[in-house]
Amino acid sequence: MRMKSWFRVILMGGLIAALGIPSESWTALAQQEGPQSPAPNRAPAQPAPPAPGQSQGQTPTPAPPPQVAIAVQSNIVNVDAVVTDQDGNIVTGLKKENFRILDDGQRQQVANFAPTDAVITIVMLMEFSKRYGGFFAYQAKNLSYSFLAQLKPKDWVALKTFDLKTTLVEDFTQDKQEVGQAIASLYFPSFSEANLFDAVLETVGQLRDVKGKKAILVLATGFDTFSKHTLDETLRRLKENDVTIFCVGVAEDIDLYSRGGGGVGYLQAKNQLSTFARMSGGYAWFPRFQGEMPGIFNSVAQMLRSQYTMAFSPSTPQDGRYHKLIVQVVDDDGNPLELADKKGKKKKAVVIAREGYTAPNAPTGD
Repeated sequence: MRMKSWFRVILMGGLIAALGIPSESWTALAQQEGPQSPAPNRAPAQPAPPAPGQSQGQTPTPAPPPQVAIAVQSNIVNVDAVVTDQDGNIVTGLKKENFRILDDGQRQQVANFAPTDAVITIVMLMEFSKRYGGFFAYQAKNLSYSFLAQLKPKDWVALKTFDLKTTLVEDFTQDKQEVGQAIASLYFPSFSEANLFDAVLETVGQLRDVKGKKAILVLATGFDTFSKHTLDETLRRLKENDVTIFCVGVAEDIDLYSRGGGGVGYLQAKNQLSTFARMSGGYAWFPRFQGEMPGIFNSVAQMLRSQYTMAFSPSTPQDGRYHKLIVQVVDDDGNPLELADKKGKKKKAVVIAREGYTAPNAPTGD
């Protein structure tokens, strides 16, 4: 038996040499003849979204959706501000010299300044619960379609809903039709809870490192029923972020049709939405009629596109505390900017900007 084995080896070696087969190919062939482990199942690779302005049939150029940067602690504070007159009309054409930033009362040197018309990155965060029989869930759904008409082709939008939990319905896309179809796919709410605080904090956290203009459009009643986070925790965490939050209350019918009005509970719900918006440099609306919605959504888009983007390196201590910000706008003589209202009477301009930021702790020497 051993003689036969050696004979087969010598014969096979001679055959390989005669045919000129590389030894590594033979080794690979021998391995293929043995038992093979099945290849692991892999999800099909998703094609990168086409670059803005590129048609579907063209060769795709790498153009990822809202880019995420590695978070690096720095002592630079970014501030986006919108300036309006007393009637809410947006003021454009201002210069760096027209702005003053106070950090805990101390005037700061504005380092970077740009009036921007940047691409918008926004998450539509919609309450879709069985609370109140699902009436307000369907109201939010019906109202949300109007916002898509305000977006430009290069803007990015995502759709999330919340009840007991938060659900990503449509990830960031520039295809507004996809988002419209995602809205239409919402049929029956699953839970009666409305965990507003958890939903807002989860979404803010996901946007923390997204570059560019980023915002959340909240369509909700303002009630929170079962969140793991308290209101105080939510406000504290919002102070640490620079995501602009716009809120549209969808439950004014409670005030209109409830006996005796909405009561303290609804007033608190409205106040929560207003606080989220005010702290982050956004705005809150509480429409009573559906005809108001196109104007409101147009205001959201225009405010994002008309923000003045500024940055400064604080002269105040890095103490880990919340620092109050005040953004002022002045005329060329350094006086508070005044604008004429509809009646021609001059009134001070209105500045909408985040109310503060949480400073990092001073670095410790190791």
